[in-house]
Amino acid sequence: MNHFDPAILRAVTAPVESARGLPNAFYTDPQVFAAEREKIFARNWSCIGFGKDVPNPGDIRPITFAGSPLLLVRDTQGALRVFQNVCRHRGMVLATEPGNCKAVIRCPYHSWCYNLDGSLRTTPHVGGPGRSADPNIHREELGLLAVRTHVWMDMVFVNISGDAPEFREAAAPLIARWADFEGRPLYHGGADSSTSFDLATNWKLAIENYCESYHLPWVHPGLNSYSKLEDHYNIVEPGVFSGQGTLVYNPQLGENGERFASFDGISEKWQTGAEYAALYPNVLLGIHKDHFFVMLIDPVSHDRTIERVEIYYADKSMTEPAMAAMRQRNTEMWRQVFAEDVFVVEGMQKGRQAPGFDGGKFSPAMDASTHCFHDWVARQFTA
Repeated sequence: MNHFDPAILRAVTAPVESARGLPNAFYTDPQVFAAEREKIFARNWSCIGFGKDVPNPGDIRPITFAGSPLLLVRDTQGALRVFQNVCRHRGMVLATEPGNCKAVIRCPYHSWCYNLDGSLRTTPHVGGPGRSADPNIHREELGLLAVRTHVWMDMVFVNISGDAPEFREAAAPLIARWADFEGRPLYHGGADSSTSFDLATNWKLAIENYCESYHLPWVHPGLNSYSKLEDHYNIVEPGVFSGQGTLVYNPQLGENGERFASFDGISEKWQTGAEYAALYPNVLLGIHKDHFFVMLIDPVSHDRTIERVEIYYADKSMTEPAMAAMRQRNTEMWRQVFAEDVFVVEGMQKGRQAPGFDGGKFSPAMDASTHCFHDWVARQFTA
């Protein structure tokens, strides 16, 4: 069966009132997942990590994303670079653990060495014992394979195919929507502001669940007690992002009503509200007046997804030891919310094994953001 049959995908890209969801195979078939690696993750701007992962010159961090071995590098000038994690000699993986390589990335196989800008530095014995040069080996042509990279709000995005529009063009509607936060420094809370989930589900179900607030009363009763379903609204930007916002967000995390310091000079809407957006294909973002979280969705296989959550604050003072208890409560609050979603996304993955399930029906009032994502996925295979 051709899972990418235009007739099948047209049912997905139809208006939300009449559309069907993506077919089961988009969640259960390894061949569809393999096609997504090329059509979705390589061709678009995918998030693979964070600037904080390599804070110092010489820091490196190997990452496997959608099957591609990649290497985050902080060069001697402080710039963040991403290379394919492979030696140009015999295809050996260069690094297997994060660390600091000082000024040289050395291949463990034949000791070819690269500068942090990717240029080939030395090739010992390449011309025979004691000869580090060979007329057939042109070092200027054998640098590391650079990957197109952009850093936004400390997220490291890559375009592996190299032919997507510039990141700021591709993400322009979200950048404009959140202009109040553009260019502001963000301060990661440290070890107590990181968490992760290893899920037995397809990556798309994590995105879909995040996009809508319809499930709040039943899945997140605690959150719904102060940020109710009726306080939420849909956010839909076809081809770029979708999600939801709330008009009511103002938790007190200190024992005596203390709050985190807020961003200066932001619009009035952010004083009591917040927004949650899925920037396609694989980051889930939450923006508030005082902190910002990112959930990086790592598509490991057709039925396994790793969610990596990082929380940043508006003011550097919020990262001090004196604020540790409040940060921990904030992290635990979000961890609890995300943990409540686990049975949902894993249950939907199990449900996709039902041969009679036809992709499901969308509520135009409540599922517009989810349909927007389905529409985007389907169009990656019809463009």
